[in-house]
Formats: sequence, C-alpha cells, structure tokens
Amino acid sequence: MSALLGQLEDFWELTKPRVVALIVFTAIVGMFLATPGWPSWSALIFGSLGIWLAAAAAAAINHLLDARIDAKMARTMYRPLPRGRLSERQAFAFAAVLACISMGVLSVWVNVLTAVLTFASLIGYAVIYTMYLKRATPQNIVIGGAAGAAPPVLGWTAVTGEVHPHALLLFLIIFVWTPPHFWALAIYRRADYAAVNIPMLPITHGVVATRWHILLYTILLLVVTVLPYLTGMTGLFYLGGAVVLGAGFLYYAVRLMNPPDELLALKTFHYSIVYLAALFAFLLIDHYLPQPRFLPLPAVLQWTPA
Repeated sequence: MSALLGQLEDFWELTKPRVVALIVFTAIVGMFLATPGWPSWSALIFGSLGIWLAAAAAAAINHLLDARIDAKMARTMYRPLPRGRLSERQAFAFAAVLACISMGVLSVWVNVLTAVLTFASLIGYAVIYTMYLKRATPQNIVIGGAAGAAPPVLGWTAVTGEVHPHALLLFLIIFVWTPPHFWALAIYRRADYAAVNIPMLPITHGVVATRWHILLYTILLLVVTVLPYLTGMTGLFYLGGAVVLGAGFLYYAVRLMNPPDELLALKTFHYSIVYLAALFAFLLIDHYLPQPRFLPLPAVLQWTPA
C-alpha cells in the first residue's frame, strides 16, 4: 500500500500542482469576467477540469522531455524521472491519458474552440517551448510565454465560445509578466542552467543585462495592467490593487539592480507569483463591485475637435 501511495504521489508531482493551480485560477477568473452575471455551472466545472487536465498533461510532458537535464540541476534532480521512481513510458502514458481526457471533456461539454485553443497551448508549452525554444534562444521565455498566457482566454471562450478583446488583455498581462518572473529565477539558478547548456538570458547576456530586462519588463507590466481600467473593463478597486501590487514588483526590480545578496532574485521570483495571483483576485472581486467602470479623464486632459 505504501508503495502504491508513493507512486501516486510521484504521478501527482508530474503535474506540477502548484504551477497548474495558478494556471487554472487565472482561467477561472477569465470565466467570471466573460459574463456580467455568473458563468454556467457546466462551463465552470467542465471548463476548469479540462484546462487543468491539459495543463497537467503539459507539465508531465515537460518532466519527460527534460528528464536528462533535470538530473543535472540541483532544483530538479529529485523529481520522479531523474530519481528513477517512474519510467519514461509511464510518464508518457500518463500525459497522453490526461491530454485525451482533457480534449474529450472540453469538446463534448464545453465547446470546440476552447478544446482547440487548449490543445494549441499544450503543444506550445510541452513541445515547441520545451523541445525547441528552451534550448535554442535566450528569448525562450518571451516567445514561449504565449502558451503560458493563454489560460484566461481559454476560460473566457469556455463561457462565451469566442475570443473577446478583453480576454486578450488578460493574455497580455500574463505574457508581459512571464519574462521578469522567470528571469529572476534564472539569475538565482544560473549555475544550473549553465551546467546543462540552456541559453537562459543570464548565461548568454550576463546578470547585469538580465536585471535591466527585468526592470524594463516590470515597467511595461505596470503600464499593461492599467489597460483594463482605461478600456472600461474594470473599476477603481482593481486599479488601486494593480498600482499597489505593481509598486511592489517595481520595488523588487529596482533593488535587484544592486542586490544585497543572491537571495533577492529568489525573493523577486516568489513575489511575482503572489503578484499575479493577487492581481487576478482583484480582477475577480472588482468585476462584481457596484462601482463605475471608468473614471473620466480630467477636463484639461481631454481633447475635443475644434
């Protein structure tokens, strides 16, 4: 019995549960934002389940394709495949079953568009990013971030059956958030990446250049996170939360330019996770608050034709 439970824990670890939890949370927020009322229970339950299964399958494929380099990295060497607790055949079968069930759930009980977009995201992360981009270019995180930014769009289409511009704003937020999030970890774990010849930005361009990239992307993120308010998608509650959270992210990015120790990069990485979860929580709460969606610009800033 203990051996069986241990193997079940290993399969569970293949799904990267903490990472996938954040992915599914952003997708669920997308579902709620897609409608002025409440999403249907079927879309909410089956959409969340299908997206979770696909994300878990992508995570398992990532474990499978990275098993050899994981064995050489301190952060990943104790994962199930490098330690031999699961075989590559078991990991592949597990991922395939999850992916098939996901596509079935989404196609039958949600809609075909969500199934297609979810499958494209799975391939984008598990195959295009993991097999090619990760090993080919220091911009791997920037390009590959498109797959990781898709969940809110998937949640939106699960409810409405269409891709709305507001859903693309949610996509843009995660897309811009991804590089400073991962580059902070890459700075802290740069020795690991160098040991396995993964061309992460700190390896190819140096730590100082990476710090500048993090700072510039963080500033861009602050601008992008204001767009939901400026487009009338959200109200003042979200705006206040976005500004405060963004100020915190900017604080870490500025401190990272001259860090007191190596741990600051890891602290920045951890804050970025809290940041994204809290930002989407603000989006969700704001959506149901009875307040104006947009505060008009002051008269001096308004332009009217002569």
